[in-house]
Amino acid sequence: MEIQDRYITAIDLGTSKIALTVAKVEGENTQIVYYKETPSEGIKNSSVFNATQASGPLSEAIIEAENALGIKITQAVVGMPKYPVIQQSSTGKVDGRGYDTDITAEDIAELKRSAQDMYPLDNPEVEAIYGAVAQSFSDGENFQIIESDIIGMTSDVLEGNFKIFIGKKSSLSKIDTVLKKAGIVAARKYFTADTTAKAVLMESEMENGVAMVDFGGGCVSVSIYHGNIMRHYASIPFGGRNITGDIQIESEGSIDKELAENIKLAFGACMPEKLQNLSEKIIHIRSCNGEADKKLPVKYLSEIITARVEEIMMAILYEIQQSGFADRLMSGIVVTGGCAQTANLGNFIYDLSGYRVRTGYPRHLFSYDGCEGITDTSASTSLGLIMAAQDDSTLNCAFPKESYVPGVMFTEPEQTSEPEHKETLLEFDTVETVKPEETVTPKNVRKEDPPKTGKVKWTDKIGRFWGDLYESVNQEIENEEA
Repeated sequence: MEIQDRYITAIDLGTSKIALTVAKVEGENTQIVYYKETPSEGIKNSSVFNATQASGPLSEAIIEAENALGIKITQAVVGMPKYPVIQQSSTGKVDGRGYDTDITAEDIAELKRSAQDMYPLDNPEVEAIYGAVAQSFSDGENFQIIESDIIGMTSDVLEGNFKIFIGKKSSLSKIDTVLKKAGIVAARKYFTADTTAKAVLMESEMENGVAMVDFGGGCVSVSIYHGNIMRHYASIPFGGRNITGDIQIESEGSIDKELAENIKLAFGACMPEKLQNLSEKIIHIRSCNGEADKKLPVKYLSEIITARVEEIMMAILYEIQQSGFADRLMSGIVVTGGCAQTANLGNFIYDLSGYRVRTGYPRHLFSYDGCEGITDTSASTSLGLIMAAQDDSTLNCAFPKESYVPGVMFTEPEQTSEPEHKETLLEFDTVETVKPEETVTPKNVRKEDPPKTGKVKWTDKIGRFWGDLYESVNQEIENEEA
């Protein structure tokens, strides 16, 4: 039954943060009425590894949203893990349709479902299909037909080629466990590679060829589009958390993860040679246990960040090369996700690859008012989830509290106690002071140059740089999980 006024709740379970978004749908209008990010726990490389730890911050986030909006949240749409995911090819075929039978959108959807259901997983007890994307179709006489062109054609035969994306079944069940512990259920689970792209990329970019890099805290993924179709997907188990860890290591253990994260957000930048006057500044980290204060030059901080970003981006460029579309990305690279706003990141990627680069902020697809952070790159996944769910007129994730009738499965989650915060002070050697909860944008950093075009210049060295390391890291993670 179609619901006229309804709510969509979207949850992005990230390695560094949980983002909870609530949209109100009134007829044809969708408005974002709530968005907030909360530090996450129990999530590694975008997958839940400790459901109890992960449910604590989520429970608090849900209660806060309910109190702010006067609603009761009972279910949510949620993104699937971005790592580990592999892609395979699959085909589907229907014969004997009748020579005068039109091909409809429903026929295409049914063929896609058939290709997913019939795909032979190597280990169905362990693996699950996260999604499928149509690559091309055939009517038995014409081949390489795109979806929009084959709809309306008449044919006795309908055949389709699909990319199938496969991940861990246990990762999906752990999401259900986390939501259940938080007092809600999953209404839909989406493979976010495609939904995020639709919230960030322009149609012309997807048509001409583009690589969308989602630079998150626990993993970085790349989705390659050409001809308005996602042609390739890959992800690596590195991200912003690794940069934070590098900063902790360089401080010789004198700061905790929270402070290292805030140093990164406040003063982090790539390309130390472009910092200008800021490169002369020194961050003073005051000790609270009697030890000598630590000093971290901003230039050296940039060198730390640049080294890690180079490693990550060389891995992504390796995946672009493996896709077979490296020479067909006329629109270059679009970087989104929580780390996408790192100063000088676009220029650095351009220097590495030769591709033009732009920062992928969410497109203005919905109305919103007073939702801080909703236009940041870290909100891209959340808005993609809302975009994917808004057309389902039967989906309603929340109710006004006065009209909500509690059911057996929807119980009020218990609030967890506030975590302890270590008394650690961060000082800058000017009058500017940074507290752990503040985020400060670097000053006097040269703005990124306008997008440039250039020849791809990394393909001759990338295999040597990354190939062996990439395989060894994946094996290390698999051994750790075993």
